[in-house]
Amino acid sequence: MSLKVEIKSGERIIIGDSIITNSGHRAKLVIDGDAPILREKDIMRPEEADTPCKRVYLAVQTMYLASDPKAHFDLYFNLIGEVQQAAPSTAAQIDAINNQILTGFYYKALKQAQTLIAYEKELIEHAECS
Repeated sequence: MSLKVEIKSGERIIIGDSIITNSGHRAKLVIDGDAPILREKDIMRPEEADTPCKRVYLAVQTMYLASDPKAHFDLYFNLIGEVQQAAPSTAAQIDAINNQILTGFYYKALKQAQTLIAYEKELIEHAECS
C-alpha cells in the first residue's frame, strides 16, 4: 500500500537516509516501500533536545531512522532510566514506549514519546506554579 504525503513549500521530509526539501509549491508524493518517513513536524534536531524527555524522543527517532535500531538501545535505556528515577510518574508513558520498541514498532514508539514530552511539560509547569 502506498503512503500519500503532501508537503508545503519549504517543508522538509526524511525518507530513509535522505532529507527532501520542497523548494517549489505544495507537492504531493506517493511513496512505496518500507523506508522510514518523518515529516518536518515530527523531526527533532539534537539542539532541540533540551529536556530529558526530548532526549528520549531523539533516541527513539534515531532508532526509527537507523538501519540497526538495536545499536541505540543502550543509550535509550540509559535515558529512560534517568527519566524514571527523576520522575517515577512517567512509568506509564515509558512502558508504552518500551512496548512499541520491543515489538519493533519504532514509529509508534516515536508517537508515544510525544506524549511523554507533553507529560514532562505538564510536570514542569506544575512545578513552576508551586
